[in-house]
Amino acid sequence: MPRAVREQQMMDAAVQTFGQRGYRAASMDEIAELAGVSKPLVYLYLNSKEELFTACIKREAKALVAAVRSGVEPGLPADRQLWDGLRAFFTHTAENPDGWAVLHRQARTHGEPFATEVMVMRDEIVAFVTGLIGTAAREAHHDPALPDRDVAGLAQALVGAAESLAGWANDTPGVSAREAAATLMNFAWAGLENLMRGRPWLPPNKSAGQR
Repeated sequence: MPRAVREQQMMDAAVQTFGQRGYRAASMDEIAELAGVSKPLVYLYLNSKEELFTACIKREAKALVAAVRSGVEPGLPADRQLWDGLRAFFTHTAENPDGWAVLHRQARTHGEPFATEVMVMRDEIVAFVTGLIGTAAREAHHDPALPDRDVAGLAQALVGAAESLAGWANDTPGVSAREAAATLMNFAWAGLENLMRGRPWLPPNKSAGQR
């Protein structure tokens, strides 16, 4: 079997084990047994448990970003692009629950260097969503009506909500990727659409004695 194929086979086993057992509880013996290889071969190909876990994070992050990007067709209306992106995100996380568990739960809770790898992925998705929201706002107003800071904040909020909802959807029997995407779309788009049309919600004026 070619080395690249064997490595992917071992990483598939590692993602399943890390995702279901957790990084600390997972053992190289379990991973080797699930992959159908000897433990020395796992070490030969992937050096250490830490390096194996890092490789899994990088692979799963790359696949998630690619899924979101490929799910969005440029040139469509803003709400359709957002819907397609959310549906691609939730479809991928639903079809790869162990990979999502590695990214969302395991990597973030075990410090460096794992958390940094996840932040690289998250920053790329936030940048992509920022571009979608910014483009939609400019098209709606025919000028850059929303400040860059506001657009960036909206993207951070939307991505954070999607991450939390994906974890809930994967843990809740019967929740489909389409349902999860529709839930977030209904939650987010009503506000975003008003922003696109120049009707933002504004906090009440400060009254005497209030801060």
